[in-house]
Amino acid sequence: MPVFTFTGKDAQGKRVSGEKLADSKAQLTMQLRRERIVPGAIKEKGKEFVLPTFGTGKVPIKDLAVFFRQFSVMIDAGLPLVQCLEILAANQENQVFQKCLTGVRTTVEGGSTLSNAMRGYPKIFDDLTTNMIEAGEAGGILDTILQRLAAYVEKNVKLKSAVKSALIYPVSVISIACLVVGLLLKFVVPIFANMFGSMGVELPLPTRMVIGLSRFVGNFWWVMLISLVAVFVIIRQIRKDPRGRYMLDKFMLNWPVIGPVLRKIAVARFTRTLGTLITSGVPILEGLAITARTSGNAVLEDALMKVRKSVEEGRTIVDPLRESGVFPNMVVQMIGVGEATGAMDAMLQKIADFYEDEVDAATKNMLTLLEPLMIGFLGVVVGGIVISLYLPLFSMISKLSG
Repeated sequence: MPVFTFTGKDAQGKRVSGEKLADSKAQLTMQLRRERIVPGAIKEKGKEFVLPTFGTGKVPIKDLAVFFRQFSVMIDAGLPLVQCLEILAANQENQVFQKCLTGVRTTVEGGSTLSNAMRGYPKIFDDLTTNMIEAGEAGGILDTILQRLAAYVEKNVKLKSAVKSALIYPVSVISIACLVVGLLLKFVVPIFANMFGSMGVELPLPTRMVIGLSRFVGNFWWVMLISLVAVFVIIRQIRKDPRGRYMLDKFMLNWPVIGPVLRKIAVARFTRTLGTLITSGVPILEGLAITARTSGNAVLEDALMKVRKSVEEGRTIVDPLRESGVFPNMVVQMIGVGEATGAMDAMLQKIADFYEDEVDAATKNMLTLLEPLMIGFLGVVVGGIVISLYLPLFSMISKLSG
């Protein structure tokens, strides 16, 4: 009798793993379910398919959206599962994704379910994907689930694109401003400083400040570079610690201009994810746990895990959502109406649609507000440097004309 290694989740949602004797993967799957363990990846010991080493490579979210859309069309057309995976892998340009799909096809050919095969690649197929696929396989609606996954990923792509496009302009302007100021201080100001020194003129305070800043940049530019790298490393280390990540995310949510936009993005992602999971037949407790893990925000994740615990104790979802203080009152009230009418999945999708439109509007408003501020800042900094350099010349001209 072969020995199988397995991973899964127990009744409390904790990950478990181990080894068991069984005649086949199907028999072991049934045995685990009798033990109230939701099976994950199951592989015969000594014959495991070795996962390719992907390094830090990731699959772009747009490739996932196209994959789910094509997969759903093939399944709907009646093509066998293994043949679908073989075709999709052969036509995949991304080498990382191609190896992943080849591995999934091999595992499915060995008798595993599609969801369990995908669980072997957690960096590409997250819990949301594998749980929805599992629900689709159990209900015989895999094509429908794949269509929902495609729509979900496409909505995510649209949401991220809206935020990125809004940030490109301010980041570009700030980068150009820093470059221009750095070039002025490094190359232009020293020319004027040498000229003023040879002329022996008395320099006004603004000019002395600019020349002093220029000398600092010229002599200690490496300190500034090391400081930037240090700040980046410190922020990364803080985000690795759960408490640090929570404090940083909370700080970002309370920012005057960016905070409201980040909150709307978090609400849109939460409602879209939970609505998609519930619509696909994933239990509410599992759906809340998955939504928390994929929220991308520590504050929201903490609030959703508390909501999940309260629901597990028999309370309605509305009260803990309101008590968390993270979600707007309108969202809480609409979810309450959906829960009372038995249409919470549809209500969550409507909230997600509304907040995605709100994110578009908020990013445009933020850009409208930041544009004059950035232009003004750039004008004041560059103009201040130029004027401070010409002040001694104006003083000399006025003395000569007098």
